[in-house]
Amino acid sequence: MAPGAHLIAVKVLDWRGNGTVKNVLAGVEYLLENRERLRIRVVNISMGAFDEEGMEEDSELVRGVERLWDAGMVVVAAAGNNGPAPMTIATPGISRKLITVGCSDDDRETHIDGNRMRDYSGRGPTAACICKPDLVAPGCEIISCNRMIHASDPPYTVKSGTSMATPAAAGAIACLLEKYPAMTNV
Repeated sequence: MAPGAHLIAVKVLDWRGNGTVKNVLAGVEYLLENRERLRIRVVNISMGAFDEEGMEEDSELVRGVERLWDAGMVVVAAAGNNGPAPMTIATPGISRKLITVGCSDDDRETHIDGNRMRDYSGRGPTAACICKPDLVAPGCEIISCNRMIHASDPPYTVKSGTSMATPAAAGAIACLLEKYPAMTNV
């Protein structure tokens, strides 16, 4: 999406896509510590939690990720795949600071984590009555990197969900910042 951008991959989830708040916060710390040296301007968070404890804006996960925004980085987070009901935005996308991305094409039936789904993109408002997602992008049947468990596994796969829409938005933001480098996350 943004061919002039340099990518810094920070792995916080295991090979199944599971992780802990502690691991995500360790990734946040890495980004904060290396922001200047690696010239990090955009952070893509293609993951989210959806449980009642983490749905508060003052949760540890939201506060931690908001530190990236407060440090001047543009943070783009997935809306989650728990829609279409109201209040189905995943954490940390519930943050009013972050740019939360939903799917523009979730009206198409697709497979997510082995389940056939349609109309899955997380929707607001949040519990704090914040309108979310902030924008939508294509996320259905996107060619993406594959987890290669075995040497015979193909390097690419097709995936769907808001985690696929979020990098498209992050790439568009990277292109915008390349053209207008004086712009800030605000």
